[in-house]
Amino acid sequence: MRFPRSSGILCHITSLPSELGIGDLGSAAYQMVDFLHAAGQSIWQILPLSPPAYGDSPYSAYSAFAGNPLLISLETLVEEGLLAAADLEGFPEGDPAFVDYGAVHEFKLPKLRVAYERFCEAPPREFKIAFELFIDENDWWLDEFSLFEVFMNKFEDSHWANWPDEIRRRDADALGQARQELSREIDFSRFKQFLFERQWNRLKAYANQQSVQLCGDMPIFVAYESADVWGNQDMFALNEDGTPKLVAGVPPDYFSETGQLWGNPQYDWDALEGANYAWWTARFRRALQQFDLLRVDHFRGFEAYWEIPYGAETAIDGQWKTGPGTKPFDAATKELGELPFIAEDLGMITDSVHELREKLGFPGMRVLQFGFATMEDDFHRPSTYTESCVAYTGTHDNDTVMGWYHLRKPPEEGPDPLDDVIHGEEDIHWQLIDAVMSSEAEIAIVPIQDVLGLGNEARMNLPGVASGNWAWRLKPQMLTMQHAERLASLCQQRDRLTHEVTPA
Repeated sequence: MRFPRSSGILCHITSLPSELGIGDLGSAAYQMVDFLHAAGQSIWQILPLSPPAYGDSPYSAYSAFAGNPLLISLETLVEEGLLAAADLEGFPEGDPAFVDYGAVHEFKLPKLRVAYERFCEAPPREFKIAFELFIDENDWWLDEFSLFEVFMNKFEDSHWANWPDEIRRRDADALGQARQELSREIDFSRFKQFLFERQWNRLKAYANQQSVQLCGDMPIFVAYESADVWGNQDMFALNEDGTPKLVAGVPPDYFSETGQLWGNPQYDWDALEGANYAWWTARFRRALQQFDLLRVDHFRGFEAYWEIPYGAETAIDGQWKTGPGTKPFDAATKELGELPFIAEDLGMITDSVHELREKLGFPGMRVLQFGFATMEDDFHRPSTYTESCVAYTGTHDNDTVMGWYHLRKPPEEGPDPLDDVIHGEEDIHWQLIDAVMSSEAEIAIVPIQDVLGLGNEARMNLPGVASGNWAWRLKPQMLTMQHAERLASLCQQRDRLTHEVTPA
């Protein structure tokens, strides 16, 4: 699939400024859309929206279909009469530059409970109809998810293999009895998803009206502690007791000398093929309802994946196994039509991975930072980019471009290839951004930290480190009209404007 020459910004929802400890789908999100429009940006790329299962990571979620309730705007619920202004008081003061996930969780979830109880007491007619319609349209994933979430809270254990045997095995009578006994909690779980969906859909509609497309991010694997694995145990490499046989990760690469041990259970691709990849088609359908285009994380896993024995301490002792190739995408295309996907093809990439991506017609990724890590790696240098790729100064797994620049060691011998990009010591981050913008890549994406020229204190994720990630946030008024005007001017110079720019 080909995309128009354009550019966008990478900034996760949690990174938006807010007085309640975490970015959400409220006013700051709409202000970001306005900024993007004024800056000539056509794409807002975010990280997965799913509810984190482990380490606050959006890439390790307890559902591939649900939204993270921490992203629900409580201010919007006040406007809609489900909360009072006084309900928003009392959030503990903290560092506005970072998310304190524990404090946010303790504050927000009880407020969502209050909103639900008020809804039940006197549901506004429009709300009631919309809630019922949401349930009808989403019951195909919502029923299983809400039951799982209630069990997770009831047993105070996200590891479903530790739940009572009849629940772990999904005994029909046991699940039916639980649906009756826990109906109120199940309804509350559904209500949170309804609020999330309602706010997200409104934001997406506004963004599209402002000529901004939303780009999502889909991890190839799902968390073991998820409704997806519990509800589809025959689709994963599991033992009879529900524990994993084989888990996912990657061998040593750009990011880690010992590889990355993700711990997600591996798929049983034969079982998935036997069901004509129906689960994958459903997952793609859900994503395309939420986003205009989608980055498929760890695309190389469809060509070959790194299989690690469960219980291994690192990813080094894994082995490559042949993946399903085009088959999941072919099955989805038959039902959904052309897939507007970007293939994340970073790391140890072979010719076979590139061939698979090209066969599917998905643009791959190029990352400026990788192009100047060694003298040999010119694939990621902007001068070599082709049209059919999406170019980045860096990703959520990289250091910021200025953090990288200050830590980078030039080659000991010979010319420094970065001298072809950097001319003078002023506005180095803008010179690096311009290198990506002026390339042949049909889409250029810049993390918001790089627009601001921030250092490694603003890094979003450090792969292989279990805690302290995903917390960076924009401070209020950090983004200015000067930033928007410079981005818009750069887009115009590099022929990346797709809409008429009006001030925010």
